[in-house]
Amino acid sequence: MTRYAFDADRNALVATWATGRGDLAQTVAVLPAQANRDQATDLASNLTMLSRFQWRTYTHPASAAGDSDVPHSEAWRRADERRNFKDVEASIRKPNLPTDEGLLVSYSGVVESAHCVGRILYQLDDTALLETVVAEVSCEQIAIESAERGDLSGRARQAVELSRPDVSPAQVQAAYDLLKADPLGPIALFTELDPASASVAAAHWLHAAAEVAGGVADLATAAVVVEADEIEALQVETPTHILERVGAGESATDVVVDLIAEATAVNDGRIPSPWELVARLAEIEAQAYKFNVDPEARESLIAGFRISRLDPSRPALDLLEDLLDGIRGCLLLYVAHTDLDDPDQAEKEFAAEVRVAATELEDML
Repeated sequence: MTRYAFDADRNALVATWATGRGDLAQTVAVLPAQANRDQATDLASNLTMLSRFQWRTYTHPASAAGDSDVPHSEAWRRADERRNFKDVEASIRKPNLPTDEGLLVSYSGVVESAHCVGRILYQLDDTALLETVVAEVSCEQIAIESAERGDLSGRARQAVELSRPDVSPAQVQAAYDLLKADPLGPIALFTELDPASASVAAAHWLHAAAEVAGGVADLATAAVVVEADEIEALQVETPTHILERVGAGESATDVVVDLIAEATAVNDGRIPSPWELVARLAEIEAQAYKFNVDPEARESLIAGFRISRLDPSRPALDLLEDLLDGIRGCLLLYVAHTDLDDPDQAEKEFAAEVRVAATELEDML
C-alpha cells in the first residue's frame, strides 16, 4: 500500500510506496497555511488507511474465497468491497459529518476511510487541496486496477511486495522466461513481478531441476532437496512439500495458490483447514513414537511446528525465496554427483538440462 506522511519542514503531504528495490517518494501537495500539525497528520493517516483498505481488495480477491454470487458469503463481501471503489470520490467530496443525532458510519472499510479523508478536507476548506487529493486517490485506484491486470508499471510496482492468492498468466509467463534465461533465478523476479505468479514459474523450474538432480544422484524427485541439505543448509520443508504435491499430479499453480491462501488466512487470524492441522500434529507424534524420540526432542518438534508453512506476513515472497533456494540445492546435488571439475561448466550443463526438463514438464504449470 501507499503510505502518506506530513513533511513539517515543507508543510507538505508526501506519498511513499515500495518498489522491491527500496521505496519511492512523491510530494502530493503543499498544505494550506491554515492547516495545523494535527490536521496534516490526520490527513496523512487517513489516506494511508484508505490505501490499506483499497490494496486489501487486491491481496484478498473475491476469486480466492469461493462464489461471489452467494449473498453475505466472504467472496460476496470481498466483491462488494471492490465495487465500492466507485463511491470513493463522492465520499471524499461530500463526507458524512457529525450531527445532533451522531455520525453515520459505513460498514465498508474503503468507503468509511474515504469519508474520514473527506472530513479532514472539509475542515481545511481548500478547493485546490480537495481536487489534488481526489486526483491522488484516483491514481492509487488506477494502480490497483493495473496490478490486477498483471501490469506492475508505475505505482502498481508496489505489488511486487504483496501476496495475492491468485496469479496472472502474463506474469507467470514473464517469470518463466526469466528463469529460462537464468534457472537459478535473477533478481528481476523480486523487483519486476508479482511474487505469487513468479512462485508458480519457480515451482515448475524447481520440479524440473529436481528431476535433473535426482537423475544423476539416483534419488526420487521429492527427496532431492532433503539430500542437498546435507551438503549445505537449505530451506527444505516448503520445496519438498511442493515437489511431493506436484509429483502427485497437482499443478504448480494450484499448489502455490493454496499455500499462499493458507498463510493469508493465518495472517488474518484464522486457522485454515483445522482438521488438516490436527493431522499434521498427529504425524509429528507418530514419527516421534516410531523413532523413540526422547520427550525433550519431541517438545522441540512441537515447538517448531508452524500453522502456516510460509511467513504469514509475506507469504508469496517467502515462498519464492524458498523455491529458489530449492533450485540452488538441486545444483549442489548435481555438482556433487558429476565428474566435472569446473563448477562453472557444471552449472552451465545443469542449466541446459533443466531447460530441457522444464520444457517437457510444461503441461504441469
